[in-house]
Amino acid sequence: MTIDLARHFAAGGTFERALAGWRVRAQQLEFAEAVLAAIESSGVLIAEAGTGTGKTFAYLAPALIAGGRVIVSTGTKTLQDQLFHRDLPLVRETLGVPATLALLKGRANYVCLHHVEESAAGGLFASREEAKDIHAIARFAGRSSSGDKAECLEVPEFSAAWARATSTRENCLGSKCRHYEDCFVMKARKAANDADLVVVNHHLFFADVVLRDEGVMDLLPSANTIVFDEAHHLPDLARLFFGQSVSTAQVVELARDARAAQLLHAKESPAIGEAAQEADRAARDVRIALGTGTGRFGAAQLAANGELGRALDAVDEKLGALGEHLAAQAERGDELRNAHARATQLREAIADWRGEGGEGAVRWVEAYAQSAVFNRTPLDVGPIFAQQVADGKRSWIFTSATLSVGGDFRHFQSELGLAEAATRHWESPYDFGSQALLYVPEGLPEPNSPGYTEAVIDATYPVIEAAGGRAFLLFTSLRAMEAGHLRLKEKLAGSGLDWPVYLQGTAGKNELLERFRGTANAILVGSQSFWEGVDVKGGALSLVVIDKLPFNPPDDPVLAARIEQINRAGGNAFMDYQVPRAVIALKQGAGRLIRDETDLGVLMICDPRLVTKPYGKRIWRALPPAAPR
Repeated sequence: MTIDLARHFAAGGTFERALAGWRVRAQQLEFAEAVLAAIESSGVLIAEAGTGTGKTFAYLAPALIAGGRVIVSTGTKTLQDQLFHRDLPLVRETLGVPATLALLKGRANYVCLHHVEESAAGGLFASREEAKDIHAIARFAGRSSSGDKAECLEVPEFSAAWARATSTRENCLGSKCRHYEDCFVMKARKAANDADLVVVNHHLFFADVVLRDEGVMDLLPSANTIVFDEAHHLPDLARLFFGQSVSTAQVVELARDARAAQLLHAKESPAIGEAAQEADRAARDVRIALGTGTGRFGAAQLAANGELGRALDAVDEKLGALGEHLAAQAERGDELRNAHARATQLREAIADWRGEGGEGAVRWVEAYAQSAVFNRTPLDVGPIFAQQVADGKRSWIFTSATLSVGGDFRHFQSELGLAEAATRHWESPYDFGSQALLYVPEGLPEPNSPGYTEAVIDATYPVIEAAGGRAFLLFTSLRAMEAGHLRLKEKLAGSGLDWPVYLQGTAGKNELLERFRGTANAILVGSQSFWEGVDVKGGALSLVVIDKLPFNPPDDPVLAARIEQINRAGGNAFMDYQVPRAVIALKQGAGRLIRDETDLGVLMICDPRLVTKPYGKRIWRALPPAAPR
């Protein structure tokens, strides 16, 4: 049967008749036809579509019409929820396709009936707020059909109670749990197995491919089509998940669970609780041994840190002791057996990280405020990912607004081993030449100069005043963001302007966006969180300022190892790897400005390298074609 997509997307078609405000876009129809061709040929398609193309409908419609099992994977849970609750039902209803839909998230997104029950009954809470939240979650679990934490509006997303009310892969009791038949995770998996189209996210997809744990692996064998939206995230996520990691937080969580298991099954055996406390303390000492700073450190940088080596030795010793005490009581309860197995696995993971093996991989540590993660990351995930794509006869669709450098997809293809994939590019239907102005100020110092961020704000401030606020100030680091925020507040106070300034981290992302949209003369100062996935249409936003070109720090251990690998092989890592990565990130930030046919605004990029360096022309030519200034 021949499928005619024009009858749905063209003028007078199904979507225009059914949906108020529908705009016919030639790019959208071409995109949908390319997706359909890939589905019918079980091919691989990499599709870049500029802002406003309508790519969501362009891949959902052919996927639903063509039939078969479809998996759609998104880069963020926000888009995952939007697809499932808004876009998919709308497309399905408009097309009249009788497809069943399911939403599948990682287990940390669902209330665990066992853990919330044990936490509520145990009565050991870190604060009154945590106790209140645990009981609120328990009430929610009693009335919810999904158990999805996103639907529990009375408990904040970042409440500490969620760690005690959800399960992890390590502490889930599986079929031994007495709540197994009512488990929200199992219900979600069953619904996914029965559905025609399942919406997941990239983290879950990769975790399942690697761990074969969360339910996606059950779906893959029968899937006809897999769509990755926001596919620009995939290379970094593939490196993360195809590598190995172990964290001090896992030891702390084990210690917490072991103490709870002892109170539940072996109250007369305080040795377990004491050993757990020792393991907890040893894990925290590992973080202390790394110093007060946060960030990423290569294993070579840490080789001379004797304190870290001793701290890791202590963790191994304390985990061993805890494991012995747990083994002695393991027959008394599933929780004790589970904790014993985890202690053994953590010791093995730490020993693996400390070993020197793993050619083609880099060992590194990420230090957070309260914890540390020890990683071993493969430098080239292309062959690994390509094997997943080649395994089975199905179509694979990769799409985003930012996958190429001026229409050249070789960087993305190389990262994921997709050299033979078909590639297509569609420009945005918006008229950037008349809607947007690209402004690069003159006279700024080099970006690594002292006082650069203050100079950026000084150059930006007259433009902010002229725009009446209504600005996003996007920084490439948290340190620069905080310095820029401080300087901006000083400038506003000096001008006697009481315009609201919203700083990333002072409230949730969605709350800050709502305040920004609803307040006159507002200015939002942000970093990575606001470079993508943010949609502000209309007059509320007319100026986007980017402090510098978003090159990753060259001392990042994974990047440094990748650069060395490329250069050693005779390549040019800067032009072939670092510049394309910067272009893709910059396109995401620039994409915040024009979100509708009627939007008008200025994109201000403050980095002088955009005009003074030979590679600068390659970068700005890859941006949407705003009028230069």
